[in-house]
Amino acid sequence: MPKMININKTFFTHKKILKNTKYKIFTFYALTLVIFGLIMDSPENIFQGVLQIIIQPDTLITDYIGVGGIGAAFVNAGLLTLSFILLLYYLKIELNGTAVAALFVSAGFAFFGKNIFNVWLIILGVYIYSKVQKEDFSKFIYIALFGTTLAPIVTELLFTLEAPIYMKIPLTLFVGLAAGFILPPLSTHLIRVHAGFDLYNVGFTAGMIGVVFVSVIRSYGILPAPRMIWTSGNNLLLAVFLFSLFISMIVLGFLLNEKSFKGLKEILEYPGRLVTDFILLEGFPATLMNMGICGIIATSYILLINGDINGPTISGIFTVAGFAAFGKHPKNILPIFIGVFLGSLTKIWHVNDPSIQLAALFGTSLAPIAGEYGWKYGILAAFLHSSVVLNVGTIHGGLNLYNNGFSAGIVAALLVPIIEAFRKEDNL
Repeated sequence: MPKMININKTFFTHKKILKNTKYKIFTFYALTLVIFGLIMDSPENIFQGVLQIIIQPDTLITDYIGVGGIGAAFVNAGLLTLSFILLLYYLKIELNGTAVAALFVSAGFAFFGKNIFNVWLIILGVYIYSKVQKEDFSKFIYIALFGTTLAPIVTELLFTLEAPIYMKIPLTLFVGLAAGFILPPLSTHLIRVHAGFDLYNVGFTAGMIGVVFVSVIRSYGILPAPRMIWTSGNNLLLAVFLFSLFISMIVLGFLLNEKSFKGLKEILEYPGRLVTDFILLEGFPATLMNMGICGIIATSYILLINGDINGPTISGIFTVAGFAAFGKHPKNILPIFIGVFLGSLTKIWHVNDPSIQLAALFGTSLAPIAGEYGWKYGILAAFLHSSVVLNVGTIHGGLNLYNNGFSAGIVAALLVPIIEAFRKEDNL
């Protein structure tokens, strides 16, 4: 039986970590990205690489390591993450599970479509919505950060569209702001479609927006060009970095947890369905350890299937680790990896094809199905997702970075009612 959620208990049974301590920890991790990038390349090459990252198209799949080099990709990721940390700190946001997930997703996709330039119009659009609604922007900050999945639209219109600059600038401003403006009401409504079983709810929402946007621009003869920039050959270097990062999380969580693993076992009992905030439920130290463990599992999976550790897969690995603060744990993500792997045995693609590597990592968005209904249904969901995700990207033109979130929402919306129907029959 899945564990019932009782948020209040954490205030009595878990040692609370000071807000500033959490900010210092994640600032440190963001700085490690910048420092690693600076070690890997010269400042001049990094500057030129970041410039290329900003001006080149970001449609799926665009590996920033291939666009600007390892140094530029890591510096871009670190600077973007630091910017978002500063924004959260300015808004006096407590670093709960949602905030941590948003930061790690942003850090990950800063290797794979988001950069220090193209995210801000989306965020400003959400800010304008909050002012129109006369609400505090902090209420919508998570939607704003996750909503930067639509950042490639900004790059596409400003740098790729063949039109006079006096037309491109106002068009980019309008579309970027409008995309951010409509995200909050749509994401709130569309969570009902998948009933919280797709952890990347904003990705599902952004997919819907992307479909409409691409449909409109295609009717004017504008076709976003698909990309395939995928690097390989850096597994040893990047694996050492990732394993060091995640092991440090486990060690730090262990020390903050008074040198114990208390809370980890309890995390495994939660289904993970939205909203499941492990920091509120089981405390920050246990959550930090869970993040490290899930990050190691995701990295190990890529190495075991002879995949590539590069910008896109680092994005997926960071997303797994980030959502280990907000719904994912080893027990509910492993069936997803198994389901995608089993799909490779019967379908026409290979388990280490680029899109399938990403399907396994980002497909853990469906982890709540495994957590709620059991590992068999988790495997089934992943098996279906690995097919669906390969076909939905074309309808939004690769402009929604959370393509797997869009696909997972579709799979959950179709599969969960069927599972529920059979469960009801079994209970008769």
